[in-house]
Amino acid sequence: MDIQYVRLEEKLPPREYKSSLESTWCPGCGDFGVVTALTRAFSDEKLDPTALSLVSGIGCSSRLPLWMNAFGLHSCHGRAVPAAVGARLAKPEVPVIVTAGDGDLFSIGMEHFPHAARRNFDMVVISMDNRMYALTKNQVSPTSRTGYKGSLTPYGNLDNPFNVINFAIASGATFVAQTYAGNPKHMTEIIEAAIEHKGFAFVNILSPCPTYNKLDTFKFYKGRLVDINKELGHDPSDKQKAMELAEHDYDADYNPDAKVPIGIFYKTEEIPTFEEKVEALKEKYKPENPETVWDDILSNYKV
Repeated sequence: MDIQYVRLEEKLPPREYKSSLESTWCPGCGDFGVVTALTRAFSDEKLDPTALSLVSGIGCSSRLPLWMNAFGLHSCHGRAVPAAVGARLAKPEVPVIVTAGDGDLFSIGMEHFPHAARRNFDMVVISMDNRMYALTKNQVSPTSRTGYKGSLTPYGNLDNPFNVINFAIASGATFVAQTYAGNPKHMTEIIEAAIEHKGFAFVNILSPCPTYNKLDTFKFYKGRLVDINKELGHDPSDKQKAMELAEHDYDADYNPDAKVPIGIFYKTEEIPTFEEKVEALKEKYKPENPETVWDDILSNYKV
C-alpha cells in the first residue's frame, strides 16, 4: 500500500506554519535557521498544518514544536523517536517530523534510533547538532570534538566524536543527509527531499551555538563546507562511497584545510516501509467475515 500524506491543493505562505509564541533561543542561534527552512519546506510540500506532527525530546532544539503551527509533542529526554513511531502507526497518512539535539538522539536516546531506522518507519528525524549540550549549559555531547572544554570537562573532552552519518547508514536508514544552519536554501532542499522520501530519513543539521560553543561557530564553517552531490558528483545510491565520505566528517577539527561534507550521502527506496509491511500483513490475514470476527475469537474461550 502506498500511503500518501495529507496535502493542500494550494501552498500556504511559510509564516502560516509558525505559532504565535516568541522563541526563547539565544540571539544568533543556528536553530532559527532551521525554523526558516522547515516552514519553507512545509510550504513547498503543501503540507496541511492541521495534519502535521512535530515530535521532540528535551533540549534547546527540542523546543522547536512550540514555535510551530502544527500538532507538537514535547516528549521526555531521549524519547522523541519512540513517541514519533507511535504517531506513525496511529495515523500513517500524517507526516511525522522529529526535531531533537545531538545529545538527545545519540546519548540518552541512542537505543531507539537504530531500531526505528532498521524497521524503516516512514518519518523524518532531524538532529540539530551544535556538538555540545546547551540547555544545561555546556557539557560535552557524543558529537563534541576531542579536546572540547565543557563545564564538566575543564581539561578537554577525551573521547572521539561520534560519527552520526555512518551510524545512521549502518543502522539501516534509507535516507541520510547533512546540511548547515547557515545555508537556509540548502537546508530547505534537504528537508524537502527527506519529506518526499518514502522511508526512514535522517538529516543532521550543523547548527552552531553562539553562547557556549566557541569552536564550532559560523566562522569555523565558513569556507569549509563542500556539497558532495553538486561539487563532488556523489551518487546517493552508492552506499559504500557514502560511508567513505562520512569518514571525513570531522577531519576539519584537526586539519585546517579539510572540508566538511554536506548533502545527501545515501538514499534508497527499494526497501518497503514498516507501515507498508503492516498493511500487507492486514490484507493477507483479513478475516472473511469482519463483522463476526470477534464472536469467532471469543467462542474459543467459552467455558
